[in-house]
Amino acid sequence: MTNKYQFFTMPDSNRKQFTFLDMASETFLAEKESLLEQGFEVEDDSIYAENAEEAVEKYKSNYVYALEEYNTSTNPFYSLVLIQKWFMGLFGKAK
Repeated sequence: MTNKYQFFTMPDSNRKQFTFLDMASETFLAEKESLLEQGFEVEDDSIYAENAEEAVEKYKSNYVYALEEYNTSTNPFYSLVLIQKWFMGLFGKAK
C-alpha cells in the first residue's frame, strides 16, 4: 500500500536537517503544526512511497525523484519502462 509523506527541513540546512510525517496519521495536523512552530518548513511536494525508508530515499534523491515523477506523468514510453522494471522485480523476487 502506498503512503503519502510530507517532508520538513530546517532553513539553510541544505536538506540535511529534515524530518517527515505520514499524512494518513490521525495526529498529522497537530504534528505538522508543532514542526512549523519549531522552525521547520515544508519541503517540496508530498512523496508517495511504500514505506518510510523508500520515502526518505526519494527525498534524498531530490532532483532524480522529481524527474522520474515528471517523466512518468508526461511520457508513455517511460511509463512502460517502469512497468517492465516492476514486473522484472516482481518475478525476480519469486525465484
